[in-house]
Amino acid sequence: MTSNIKRSIQILSLVAILAGCSKQNGFGPNYDAYNGGAVPVTVTNATDYRPDPTVTTSLAGGGAIQIILAIPASSKHTIKEITKVAASSSYAAIQSTGSTGFYTTGPIAGGSTTVTFNTTIADYFVNKPVNATSNPAAKKDTELSFRFYFLLTLDDGTVIVTTPVRVFVLA
Repeated sequence: MTSNIKRSIQILSLVAILAGCSKQNGFGPNYDAYNGGAVPVTVTNATDYRPDPTVTTSLAGGGAIQIILAIPASSKHTIKEITKVAASSSYAAIQSTGSTGFYTTGPIAGGSTTVTFNTTIADYFVNKPVNATSNPAAKKDTELSFRFYFLLTLDDGTVIVTTPVRVFVLA
């Protein structure tokens, strides 16, 4: 009789513990807010994932960098603008509430489900000066040291911080 009571208490305790648990996505409480949430953002001209979306540029071709960001047409939203762009080694720069220190000085207009960010290697080094250890000069078959982070605003006011975008330099 005593063992049946103990067994019942153990089962009830286990059920109470399991009922109190909530499913987590494994990425932390703010994952959705900083990685697209209900509206995913893709880099349509990514040539690789290293593991982040990676675009390429060519030293011989002038160093043009183009990043095309898109949301699905099925989301029923449009990208109003790229509100902020940061070139950084972490999300901290794009999450800043300040108005200085960003790669661009103002928003880049959108208006559809895609928006394009254009820059060059030369502009990159104006914004992020060459440093032998933390930001060496661009050379063939290497990535730029800093990744691009984007804060997008949708037509309904939703704000999305994209995954970082890497830039791989070709000859």
